[in-house]
Amino acid sequence: MRTLLKALQEHELIVLRVIGEWWELDLTGADKAASCKALAERLAELDFAQEILYLGPEEAAAIQTLVQSNGRSPVAAFERLHGEVRMMGPGALEREEPWFDPISPVESLWYRGFVYRGFDETAEGMIEFYYLPEELLAKLPRPEKPKEVRQTAASTSSTSSSRSVQAVAPFIPVPEPNRYTPASSSAVDDLTTLLALAQRTALRSEALDLLPQILLDNDADRRSLLINLAREMEMLREVEGGIRPTRTAVSWLTKSREAQLRALMDAWSSSGWNDLCHTPGLRCEGDQWRNDPILARTALLDALPQTPDWYRLSDLIAHIKQADPDFQRPDGNYDTWYVRDVAQDNYLSGIENWDLVEGRLLSFLVQGPLFWLGLAETAVQGKHHLFRLTDRALEWLASTPPATEEVTVPIVVQSDATILVAHNANRHHRFQVARISEAQPVAAGKPYAYQITPASLKQARAEGIEPDRILTFLQEAGERPLPAATKRGIERWRERGVEGRLETAVILRVRDAGILETLRTNAKTREYIDESLGELAATVRLENWQKLREAAAQLGLLLDSTVHS
Repeated sequence: MRTLLKALQEHELIVLRVIGEWWELDLTGADKAASCKALAERLAELDFAQEILYLGPEEAAAIQTLVQSNGRSPVAAFERLHGEVRMMGPGALEREEPWFDPISPVESLWYRGFVYRGFDETAEGMIEFYYLPEELLAKLPRPEKPKEVRQTAASTSSTSSSRSVQAVAPFIPVPEPNRYTPASSSAVDDLTTLLALAQRTALRSEALDLLPQILLDNDADRRSLLINLAREMEMLREVEGGIRPTRTAVSWLTKSREAQLRALMDAWSSSGWNDLCHTPGLRCEGDQWRNDPILARTALLDALPQTPDWYRLSDLIAHIKQADPDFQRPDGNYDTWYVRDVAQDNYLSGIENWDLVEGRLLSFLVQGPLFWLGLAETAVQGKHHLFRLTDRALEWLASTPPATEEVTVPIVVQSDATILVAHNANRHHRFQVARISEAQPVAAGKPYAYQITPASLKQARAEGIEPDRILTFLQEAGERPLPAATKRGIERWRERGVEGRLETAVILRVRDAGILETLRTNAKTREYIDESLGELAATVRLENWQKLREAAAQLGLLLDSTVHS
């Protein structure tokens, strides 16, 4: 905040003289420094509270807005409420004389020397504010403080105190819906899967094809959030060609499920992951602007009703729109972002598109990250989307420590070299199982399944995990002796390597041996014939069977086929 003297020094001399005339000071002939000093002394002597009583209702409302927001308000937000000041140079001021016919309440206050304008450094960068000088603000009674709200894990923005605090109607709970989508802790399970896949494949692009089969929820935005949080929590590190888990990941894997979720919640509240640019229906474009995702999360978490009741999502959005509309745009400017409406294919600028940008973002925060992290349950009832906070969310908002103990079940090693890992098994054990076996497609409501194969044992050895260590781990994690067949299979591989291989191939069968001999020796077809299976059959690689059929036709031999491409 600036003093009167510093505020006045920002004015042109002609404006100083206009303000002086209002307060019966003749500044004709005085230089700027003398004019500023004289005006500062005169304004400081005013009974400012009494002067406000003489203002019109619109001018008084403008002063009250500044008082309620600790003496300053971003220019764009303030002008939406109280109008603008026409900024002019000395020549235009002399010609136009705007003080005789102000176009807005704030312009009237401007030429009385009550309201000023200037830039201040904030956590979001330089922002231009309208403000009351220190001496004037100190003469006014401070408004009653609003009921204190919870601070998020991320510190509240330094500009939050500049936002106008308004009386907001309380939320009204609605009856529990007949059907709803319950909260889930599957973020923990899928992040465990992603860490395990990163250990085996460094999450290279070719490994991503496996994700639909092994994740409980393969939503691309959810997956992006989990990987981003893991990076920010330093559970993943960059390696050549990809990313791999760190020791920090091992520490997270050994925690209780609730502690793991809490760590993800805390990380999300301060994450750089840009929720706005993942909001359905919106597309962020250009690199000449930036938004701070923490501001939106802070506004949401501060506004959430901390009860286990059901509420309409539209009521929450309306509450924030009324109480803190500029929550993600501290400067109040709605014309500088390039956010495109995907369906309409047009940019959404101006506060008139608040519902299409801010409204959609708030809806996504509840139905996306809050739901994904097990903090909210959701439902659809008629035209309304409903939500309620889980006990887990209420404990987090109240800073209650998560449960650190949990009951886990051992892994199950079967006689066919399959390993079953229940969802309530130790996540670190599942991570280790994934290092020595191949993940099978996951099925809802069933345990994770992994298959020990020669290829998985070979990869484990390449990572320094020898068969003896595998046998010890499986017995300890399973808490029972290993099936004899599985134990013997691992030991045989250790002693003899691969003893058999299953391959996909096409079988070529012919009526007499001469045909097969022709195909094997002819220059056009011989490269497509692999191993003989007797005199009347041979194998053909799957990728070569069509080439063989075309080449054989050129020899006058038409081959029938039951192979499906």
